[in-house]
Amino acid sequence: MRTLFFDCFAGASGDMILGALVAAGADAHALREQLALLNVAGFEVSFETVDRSGISATRAVVNTADQTQHRHLSAILKIIAASHLGDTIKARASRIFERLGEAEARVHNVPIEKIHFHEVGALDAIVDVVGACVGFELLGIERFVSSPLHVGSGTVEMAHGRFPVPPPAVAELLRDVPVYATDIKGELVTPTGAAIISTVCAEFGALPAMRVATTGYGAGTRQYKDFPNVLRVMVGETEETSATATSSTAGEKLFMIETNLDDTSPQLVGYAMERAFALGALDCFLTPVQMKKNRPGVVVSILCRAAEREALTKLLFEETTTLGVRSYEVERRALGREFVTVETGFGAINVKVARRGDGSVSNVAPEYEDCRAAAVKASVPLHVVEAAARAAVNVAAGESGKDESERS
Repeated sequence: MRTLFFDCFAGASGDMILGALVAAGADAHALREQLALLNVAGFEVSFETVDRSGISATRAVVNTADQTQHRHLSAILKIIAASHLGDTIKARASRIFERLGEAEARVHNVPIEKIHFHEVGALDAIVDVVGACVGFELLGIERFVSSPLHVGSGTVEMAHGRFPVPPPAVAELLRDVPVYATDIKGELVTPTGAAIISTVCAEFGALPAMRVATTGYGAGTRQYKDFPNVLRVMVGETEETSATATSSTAGEKLFMIETNLDDTSPQLVGYAMERAFALGALDCFLTPVQMKKNRPGVVVSILCRAAEREALTKLLFEETTTLGVRSYEVERRALGREFVTVETGFGAINVKVARRGDGSVSNVAPEYEDCRAAAVKASVPLHVVEAAARAAVNVAAGESGKDESERS
């Protein structure tokens, strides 16, 4: 399973995560192209190599003309929903901001719809969060693990005054997450960093047994003497997928949440499905059934990890008319996946490539939004663009195999 390990010995921030992902192999050009699908003007993203206590690291720089420091959660979610990004990226980015909103609401004891973000509502923070989600997709990450987070010490100046480190929202986001402090002064974990890691990671602890493919260092803005202010990420295959040469898949324990409905508007059911993906559901589907008294109904099925089980159960009770929800553990066996960007006669297209345990390609799926945009621009059928993307992957795979044979 393609795994990313966050090594947070110097904390984490949104720009540190973004820089580390690029340093670990996420294509910067493809990332910028995806961020352009936000359809929000007034920002530029660049990456530069810097030195942090002798370590070469990548610094993500987001320049923006956006002076707005206050946005309500609903405004941020509308920006993400209206974008042309892929559904997985939209859902993950939305969930990260929803966690931020939930944390702020608990800290200030107000309804979540009344929360307006300060620094994390600015455009550069939106770019950091969405950019991180794009980077995860480009690297094909399926499993996220984090070390305990070094939060720093001392106090920090915020919009509402001076607060101890970690500040209230960060402390709330890191509930049930292992953290620690040392004599290093300053806020090492920012709200965006805490929100991203606590949302995507279900596991915290030591580096898992894995075959490391790449390592990347994302630079923080501050420099300390004899202390590298960087976030390290390590990307590779976890032991359970790489250890079994005869198997192309690995088992993963997940949960299936279900409920039967025969008195809910189809519009509400569709909305519940959208919200399920925004809350981190791995899959959601509807099955027509015949219920008691010959009423036509629908079974809502949601596949998720343990970390999202409670939130998705709550969603069904709040957004549908159900009086009961059932759940049970299932095992999923999934092929290893990665995202690659290929050049076609219609422009660059992102493609999901599924591989068997021996590394051979099992399936190729061009990104729909990329193909749709290219087809509209070139005034050609969608299937023509998809075929060009698949052909480009096959050509690249053939050249790679040729290179391997020549080296041997």
